Amino acid sequence: MTKITLKGNPIHTSGVLPNIGDLAADFKLVAVDLSIKSLKDFKGNTLILNIFPSVDTGTCAVSVRNFNKKAANLENTKVLCISRDLPFAQNRFCGAEGIENVVMLSDFKTGQFAKDYGLDIIDGPLDGLCSRSIVVINNEGKVIYTEQVAETTEEPNYDLALESL
Repeated sequence: MTKITLKGNPIHTSGVLPNIGDLAADFKLVAVDLSIKSLKDFKGNTLILNIFPSVDTGTCAVSVRNFNKKAANLENTKVLCISRDLPFAQNRFCGAEGIENVVMLSDFKTGQFAKDYGLDIIDGPLDGLCSRSIVVINNEGKVIYTEQVAETTEEPNYDLALESL
């Protein structure tokens, strides 16, 4: 379990993020076209997993916008933006914002991704959503960087995540 905060109030996640050097756990997430995506669908690419509670909050939306800008210039790298939002909401957001350089994925069906990656919020008003986290996976499927954002209303450290590439 990891202690994080929401507006200074303590909340907790179901576990801890993967360790650097671990093989990334496989996942089954729903894309905006309702297809199921797994880790093998991105084989050969470095992945930046931008994980957050909901695209309908200010900080989460900013993180998607920022990674969309930064992803445009990355070679052999995909940014996967993951939340428990319905794929319809993710698609609506991307259409309204002109987001084209990231892959939106939803953990709405089972929440298993959040549990497997130790970032399922288990108490407080965001109970059941994903905590704001970054996980970078190299093209061999190994975790090379993680960040559990301590205060949910704050943005991740984009520069450190990108430096890990």
